[in-house]
Amino acid sequence: MEDHGLAPLRGGGGNFGIVTSFPFRALPVSTVVGGPTFWDLGNGERVLAAYQEHIAEAPEALGGFFAFTAVPPVPPFPEALHGKKVAAAVWCHNGPKAEFDALAQPLLDVAEPLAHGAQEMPFPMLNGFFDPLYPSGLQWYWRADFMGRLSPAAIREHACQGATLPTPQSTMHLYPVNGAAQHVGPGEAAYRHREAMWSQVIVGVDPDAANAAKLREWTVGYYDALHPHSTGAAYVNFMMDEGDERIRATYGDNYSRLREVKRRYDPDNLFRVNQNVRPADD
Repeated sequence: MEDHGLAPLRGGGGNFGIVTSFPFRALPVSTVVGGPTFWDLGNGERVLAAYQEHIAEAPEALGGFFAFTAVPPVPPFPEALHGKKVAAAVWCHNGPKAEFDALAQPLLDVAEPLAHGAQEMPFPMLNGFFDPLYPSGLQWYWRADFMGRLSPAAIREHACQGATLPTPQSTMHLYPVNGAAQHVGPGEAAYRHREAMWSQVIVGVDPDAANAAKLREWTVGYYDALHPHSTGAAYVNFMMDEGDERIRATYGDNYSRLREVKRRYDPDNLFRVNQNVRPADD
């Protein structure tokens, strides 16, 4: 779409039309080093603090998210750890295994892991690594925030909340977004969070609908405890129905420009089954 002097729409979600085709350039990726490392919950605060320092300086070929989660009760995870609540890092390194081993070693030195399962694998295998654990039909409740650098107080609160996972499939992820996303200016796309270090998502998950209230209570409680440490906004794909002010906060300075685009091209707000940007008033 032409810019017409307005902010580009990348990151505007489904507010402005339906994509029927788009050109893209693929980059060859075959084998990566991926998989989880698990630490005892008692080391969660220490490992998270060290992980933050580590990922801030790591080359962009090394990716990975930090999590409070439970060890899946399936092979290849050690049977003695099945269902155990843990702190974790789930890695993806686009490079040689020896290079990954050298990059990961400082985290392994912080505290001895319960299991270190990062291995060479085809990239599509890593993309679907956890799919069997989350089949369709589950109960989900989400909350999310963008975070800057986590303070010691925020790290302590994460360790406290992360120990209270209500069900085996519930989890908290901290995705580092301090790499390529920061190569673009905040006004160059609808997505403006170029200063953020973390995209945090908290999800209560369980197959039993009777646990829906418990999942929501835990998720919102965790969110409320960490939200004061956030930027005040969240990645829209991780948001529930949280009201217009939350959407306005997420788009920030780009919000008024997006509303003007909406007024020009969709004044009747046809595209509204989303985190909705309403058309600007005439």
